[in-house]
Amino acid sequence: MARELLPDELRAAVTWGTALLRSRLGAREKERRTIVIRRQLGNSAYGGENDLFDASLTYLATKIDPHTMRRLCLQRSRKKEHDGSSSWSTLLCMEHGGSTTDAFEGVEFHWTSVEGGSDGNNNRGKESLELSFDVEHTETALDKYVPFIMSTAEELRLRDRALKIFLNQGSGWKGINHHHPATFETLAMDPSMKQSVIADLDRFLKRKEYYRRIGKAWKRGYLLYGPPGTGKSSLVAAMANYLRFNLYDLDLSGVYDNSCLQRLLIDMPNKSILVIEDIDCSFDTMSREPRKAPGAGDTYYSEEEEEDHEEYERRAGVGYQQERKITLSGLLNFIDGLWSTSGEERIIVFTTNYKDRLDRALLRPGRMDMHVYMGHCGWEAFKTLARNYHLVDDHALFPEIQALLAVVEVTPAEVSEMLLRSEDVDAALGVLMEFLQGKRRAPDEAVDENGVAKE
Repeated sequence: MARELLPDELRAAVTWGTALLRSRLGAREKERRTIVIRRQLGNSAYGGENDLFDASLTYLATKIDPHTMRRLCLQRSRKKEHDGSSSWSTLLCMEHGGSTTDAFEGVEFHWTSVEGGSDGNNNRGKESLELSFDVEHTETALDKYVPFIMSTAEELRLRDRALKIFLNQGSGWKGINHHHPATFETLAMDPSMKQSVIADLDRFLKRKEYYRRIGKAWKRGYLLYGPPGTGKSSLVAAMANYLRFNLYDLDLSGVYDNSCLQRLLIDMPNKSILVIEDIDCSFDTMSREPRKAPGAGDTYYSEEEEEDHEEYERRAGVGYQQERKITLSGLLNFIDGLWSTSGEERIIVFTTNYKDRLDRALLRPGRMDMHVYMGHCGWEAFKTLARNYHLVDDHALFPEIQALLAVVEVTPAEVSEMLLRSEDVDAALGVLMEFLQGKRRAPDEAVDENGVAKE
């Protein structure tokens, strides 16, 4: 009927109008929202740096495919760390006007790099990134996608930064680069215990909201104990490399009172590992009471302690009236009291050769949550060392070595030393065999034919 009654021009106009109406309605249904993320905060180039802009650049560098984009930009930036040090990073970025698309939880997010203009002083401070998405996904973008970008960028930054180890000097820290190569793959320890430590660390990292919900500080304590040379320090280094956390090696002999201990804790940033090695040798942690200076009671300094105290006083220019007052109670507050809540996502590690010498207050859960025994070298630990030092998984001498390790107590450090004696695997394993056989004969040679111990 329309074809017979309406002229062609009117029918064309109706068709065009219908199409326009449909396009308008469709556009309204798919209305877009755009978030502008500027490099600089504020209205001028002198504003502070926008952390979200830097995080977005870091995140997008993992999403850009250099084979599909005609123009790319390489950016090298210097990032200041929480401890005052700096690190350099090189990023692959979009050129101004470039764009890319990212998918998150089934939603497409479109990114565009926009070149900013210049202010009155010819400083370019309005460079920005534009994040576009369908308006119906606004909550997903703000509540999930942006936090995901920030956390991913932080993980990438931690993974790429150079690790440092800090030593306490007075009430402050001094750091140097830490290049210890130990990893869980190269660590010679019981495989089941190794996997337990890895699983515990992974679980700890994922439980921020859990710790907050139960009202506990987000930290985890580990006690590493066992004979000397069993790899306690190597395990600490492997934990740092695995987590990409800096190490803070606390020497309690250099801490002169509880206030100094408190300041050291406050100055530690998040995502760090506090290490107190040979905790059993720290005489001040053996009692909850402060030590008394000569003449103040029945407790006196030992000769070695007297020398240490005099050396401290000589450097500080003070007399006996300023006694050291670091106590076990101060240490407990440091790791599990009000002071411990000054930061989060921290690992605390104690090492000791003699667990039975420690005060029980140090060992309870909440302070030392996981006790890790670093024992003598077993068969699985030896195979790890053989693979590390000589790239072998099997050898004709392995059965004899396995039998000797079952009856001889030897540390991984001693086995490592034997394997280092030669770069030839046959010679190195031969040296190890002789060493193990000598250790096995030693108990028998230590007594005479009547079973009496020889001098």
